[in-house]
Amino acid sequence: MDHDAGATAAPAATDFIRDIIADDLRTGKHARAHTRFPPEPNGYLHIGHAKAICLNFGVAAEFAGVCNLRFDDTNPTKEDVEYVDSIQEDVRWLGFDWAGQMFYASDYFELLYQYAEQLTRDGKAYVDSLTADEIRAYRGTLTEPGRNSPYRDRGVEENLDLFRRMRAGEFADGAHVLRAKIDMASPNINMRDPTLYRIRHATHHRTGDAWCIYPTYDYAHPISDALEGITHSLCTLEFEDHRPLYDWCVDNLRHAAREFASRPQQIEFARLNLNYTVMSKRKLLALVEQKLVNGWDDPRMPTIAGLRRRGYTPEAIRDFCARIGVAKKENVIDVALLEHTVREDLNRRALRGLAVLRPLKVVIENYPEGTVEQVQAVNNPEDSSAGSRSLPFSRVLYIDQDDFMEQPPKKFFRLSPGNEVRLRYGYILKCESVVKDGSGAITELRCTYDAESLNGATATRRVKGTIHWLSAAHAVQAEVRLYDRLFSSPDPAEGGRDPLDDLNPSSLERLTGARVEPSLAAAAPGTRYQFERLGYFSVDPDSRPGAPVFNRTVTLKDTWAKIQKTQ
Repeated sequence: MDHDAGATAAPAATDFIRDIIADDLRTGKHARAHTRFPPEPNGYLHIGHAKAICLNFGVAAEFAGVCNLRFDDTNPTKEDVEYVDSIQEDVRWLGFDWAGQMFYASDYFELLYQYAEQLTRDGKAYVDSLTADEIRAYRGTLTEPGRNSPYRDRGVEENLDLFRRMRAGEFADGAHVLRAKIDMASPNINMRDPTLYRIRHATHHRTGDAWCIYPTYDYAHPISDALEGITHSLCTLEFEDHRPLYDWCVDNLRHAAREFASRPQQIEFARLNLNYTVMSKRKLLALVEQKLVNGWDDPRMPTIAGLRRRGYTPEAIRDFCARIGVAKKENVIDVALLEHTVREDLNRRALRGLAVLRPLKVVIENYPEGTVEQVQAVNNPEDSSAGSRSLPFSRVLYIDQDDFMEQPPKKFFRLSPGNEVRLRYGYILKCESVVKDGSGAITELRCTYDAESLNGATATRRVKGTIHWLSAAHAVQAEVRLYDRLFSSPDPAEGGRDPLDDLNPSSLERLTGARVEPSLAAAAPGTRYQFERLGYFSVDPDSRPGAPVFNRTVTLKDTWAKIQKTQ
């Protein structure tokens, strides 16, 4: 999408951020809105990033502005090209485009260094030789002011000499840092002479070994915004205490830095917090590295790649982000709302299919042997244009084990001895007898059918239960992966607990003996279906023609709808 095209349009929804932007455009403070999405390439994006993507790219589109994609690649020890590529894929998949406006903090390394020298010449930065532990000790606490470093009063020339030698690679990691000279007694700890540069002899994925000193995020980010002409720098609430430093960096270089294209304004909003979910990249990386999940795109992961593989649609994620809105106060969203949004979307778009997860053989004794007929099934009752398909019906069927009980409780409206059910799109079936093996396990049901009861025929006889089925001779063996929530508790980190100790042991169940209807034998990876009565499923990339693999995206049970109904 071209965010530069068209006149300024009124946004479809409003919130405090959109109100600020609208007012700035109305008063002429800015000619157009210019935002940015600035991920660190140190991991895969997750659902929390999706909210930031939708907000930054969304408001730019609504106000006919521009949104940059900028990689905050200032920490070479944790960054990788794999992450850069995955981030671009995720943003595009969500439906957004940066229209050629893609940048890296590393694009500005030389300028950032020159600006740091300017701050040093102006007496606003100095080289500190305290160790990291000493710097922490000197910084003070929330209730006690910090103390000046013994190196704080070094002269300008000595500081410049040391800083240039840091760049030249003369010193080991941790030997020196460049700090801003602000106020060690500030009530805001972030303003107590924060670090601007640190020594790291590490190869950068873009600049190689050209640099051995790297700027901190708090220094590089505001300057990158100013260089790119960002008008509204939208970030989450944990950066609220960093805003004075953001402003200090821009304001103390505005006159020296002729390249600055704007005076950006940082605005904070509440990040997305979901129950039963962890948003820490560090914890997500630990899950991957400790092989507790099958990679970043494991369908149990809250990563965008994981949600995509699980079968979530970009439309559903965008709708979810719109529903939760943009707030100033932190809160926790029930993951049931996300699942509800996905169900609503898939109900409209997913084709229907029949699958039997745990097959139980059924022989219809009064159905002619060798006969195969075709019954008609609706592809999507929510979309008349989706049409219908034919399903083969024969003497030997599979039904799900869960749809039969030898001694059923009251109000069990599925199959049981002597009881009748409707086969979905088919006939009425009656269980006559049960066949068991030597251990007493049920291996087969012997049934009869009502030949006049085909769905849609003139017969009007009704039964209470309807179950799904497959013709045994035509069913295709498939692997079905039943995914549940990765964590057992609503707050996996409650009480300081390590979330990795709260993993749900039942988060994945593999069913290798499942069966699906023949039309799904060669279903393309990424295709989404509703398996009737079972839930929504997506074809996994592991799938092959004749050997399909399906991931359960979400169950049919809608806990969010029930919550809303009770309220």
